[in-house]
Amino acid sequence: FALYVSLFPQLVAGPIIRFSELADQLKERAHTLEKFSRGAAFFSLGMAKKILLANPCGFAADAAFNAGSVDALDAWIGVVAYAFQIYFDFSGYSDMAIGLSLLFGIRLPLNFWSPYKAPNISEFWRRWHMTLSRFLRDYLYIPLGGNRRGAVRRYLNLLATMLLGGLWHGAAWNFIVWGVLHGGGLVIEKFLGEKGIGIPDK
Repeated sequence: FALYVSLFPQLVAGPIIRFSELADQLKERAHTLEKFSRGAAFFSLGMAKKILLANPCGFAADAAFNAGSVDALDAWIGVVAYAFQIYFDFSGYSDMAIGLSLLFGIRLPLNFWSPYKAPNISEFWRRWHMTLSRFLRDYLYIPLGGNRRGAVRRYLNLLATMLLGGLWHGAAWNFIVWGVLHGGGLVIEKFLGEKGIGIPDK
């Protein structure tokens, strides 16, 4: 159990793994050339995302956000650059963790699956930081009652889950606002879908 808790590749940025996912691999695992090669490829891809994509996007975002005042175009460039900085930074770290683990013969779950291609916010959260979404679902949303106690309770559970998910990122007002916005978006989407006037939930 101590080895599972201290598995260093995933401690910085995930994936968030459960003991059951690693228990058998810690007892016995195969060290193969195929795993090592895939691990090196994952690690290289993650490092390229971080250095070649996330960092330049970060420079553009910082330039926009640190400017005294910007016009509409520059503001949008800053917002888009920041969105891609977060994605390439976070998914890059996750890919590096997956790659490092494969070098040791350990398989970790994928953490990102083209989230910006998602057609709606529910699908976005199935693709973005997937292990955190799974954690929030299993340890917050479902214990709160999930969707088993009517529509209103479902909406409140979604809001509470995303609000607590925001606080998980940090105890600051911007994370609270982030959680409320995402929770509100999920509630609106579910409501419109149930009324037959929104994008149907998969």
